[in-house]
Amino acid sequence: MWSILGRPACIVCLSSALSAMALLSHDHLPRLNQSHLTPLLMMTRRLGLKVEGSQFTLEGSPFRILSGTIDYFRVPRQSWRTSLRKMQACGFNTLTTHIPWNLHEPEVGQFHFIENMDLIAFITMASEVGLWVILCPGPYIGSDLDLGGLPSWLLRDPKMKLRTTYKGFTRAMNRYFDRLISRIGQYQYKRGGPIIAVQIENEYGSYYMDKKYMAYVKTALESRGINEMFMTADDGVNLKRGHLKNVLATVHMKNIKQKTYDDLKAIQGRSPILMMLYTADSFDTWGALRQIGNPHLLRKDVFEMFSLGFSLNFYMFQGGTNFGFMGGAQSSNGYQPVVTSYDYSALLTESGEYTSEYEAFQHFFHLVTDVSSDFQPQAIQMIAYEPLTLLYFMTLWEVLPRLAHPIKSVKPLSMEQLPVNNDNGQSFGYTLYETTIFHDGLLTSRGHIQDRGQVFLNKNYIGALDHSNDELSILRSNPKKSQILRILVENQGRLASGQDINNERKGITGDIYLDHFPLRKFTIYSLDMRDIFLQRKLPKSWKIVTNHVQGPAFFLSYLKAGDPSQDTFIKVKGWNKGVIFINGQVLGRYWNIGPQETLYVPGSWLHPGVNEIIIFEEVEGNTKISFAQEAQLGH
Repeated sequence: MWSILGRPACIVCLSSALSAMALLSHDHLPRLNQSHLTPLLMMTRRLGLKVEGSQFTLEGSPFRILSGTIDYFRVPRQSWRTSLRKMQACGFNTLTTHIPWNLHEPEVGQFHFIENMDLIAFITMASEVGLWVILCPGPYIGSDLDLGGLPSWLLRDPKMKLRTTYKGFTRAMNRYFDRLISRIGQYQYKRGGPIIAVQIENEYGSYYMDKKYMAYVKTALESRGINEMFMTADDGVNLKRGHLKNVLATVHMKNIKQKTYDDLKAIQGRSPILMMLYTADSFDTWGALRQIGNPHLLRKDVFEMFSLGFSLNFYMFQGGTNFGFMGGAQSSNGYQPVVTSYDYSALLTESGEYTSEYEAFQHFFHLVTDVSSDFQPQAIQMIAYEPLTLLYFMTLWEVLPRLAHPIKSVKPLSMEQLPVNNDNGQSFGYTLYETTIFHDGLLTSRGHIQDRGQVFLNKNYIGALDHSNDELSILRSNPKKSQILRILVENQGRLASGQDINNERKGITGDIYLDHFPLRKFTIYSLDMRDIFLQRKLPKSWKIVTNHVQGPAFFLSYLKAGDPSQDTFIKVKGWNKGVIFINGQVLGRYWNIGPQETLYVPGSWLHPGVNEIIIFEEVEGNTKISFAQEAQLGH
């Protein structure tokens, strides 16, 4: 008989314990006494997190890691403290968070550590509410992000080998670590801070392109003063390949079998087991059914892990939102881009609301530990604003002449190759390619459209090229004249994992053919849709929407919010595909193929009074913008 976690119940003698758990009786479970081990109350800082036989100790006292993941970049800064308090009130004692290199260094040498990227403020808040911190600095973090959190400008090097000791990669990584580690070092446990452990990379065993790489990353961290407990994290199958000598190996729940535990024992003897990634569910992808976890299975798993003495990390405690274009893609069943919501069926919803699972685990953790909280944050009050019916619009073709000078190139250039953003290339958004054609024929992309290209003759839409369709017949309306062929290409998210990430260049990545002849002489527009794109580039002359407007086009309306402004959701039903902006900030993508049907709007993104909403619609616009009080994430 096998347990849900993959361990044979006969080996671990779980039958009586599991029966008790099924009845929600916790009399047979060990009660932990560790409430005194909090960042604010512990005065001596000498020993740190250690392995003592089959258990962890902190400052010499037994310590079980009850952790949850919140990634600060997916939650509005104004909500950080409330979310962290909810974590502590639930019974967790540790926060795990990832650090995305691409968001902290969007251009070479340009570092962002302020506002929503203020990692130090987030760590400090965690300590203030009584949580320890496990930090995952990468450089690769996965986390279902575009390129797994690696900057796209790395791919400007045609020989780049990501996540290896290739000099082009390590040179960039060392520059990044110089700036990052100098900020976080003083927040380590032994220096009086909350950081008790640091994870080296993420699931490298499943990548394993360079045997020397993990040791190189460890040395890079140590040489900059990181001296708390190091961990690696891999799924069951790849545990040995991702392991480093004298570094604690932790487990991600994928592919867990009895061999996983045998491998752990072979690697590090009798040691505590940390399930570093226990997931309630998974992320959603466009065009697929929503992933919904089984709460009963979730509880049974956790009860079982607890009875076995495991430490664990919930991924995610709060998933939050893939704001902007940060979401990546997976390729296990063909190319599948991640939706904007990262709700993940976590213990807190995308907007930070309580769930029934939160309440169940709060009850359980408070029964079996001495951790408790005197402060329980109130539930969030959401609002559904009245629909906006006065909309203005402007087509993309009207905007183009007002943009910066386009790029001229004989051949198409990928986003990463474009001489824009201080020669860092284009990371996200759309790129428009224009060329002149003189005859009809069969347009073929040969897989060079990454990821979805809408094709136009002059301003007339004729079809789309993407991962599943690489041919399109071109028939000109006036065969006697040359016409402009336009391809509007969207980067829907680079792969977040796998060895193919080295090839994840976007836009048009090679030749496009008309009747087997490569097209030449392109005019290329970088439409990265960053904040600055909207703030400086769009003209002031907008027309009132009276009927459905053919895209691609920008739509403008104004929302009046109260004081204080409240969280809400924009309903995207009636719209087709595009991007939404609130007061110049990129909220995220929407697509009518689902499953997601609302986009979360944090109240902190709204101003008391008038707020600007801009929608870039690719296909055909609606005549109103509607709101909802609850998320609608699909079935």
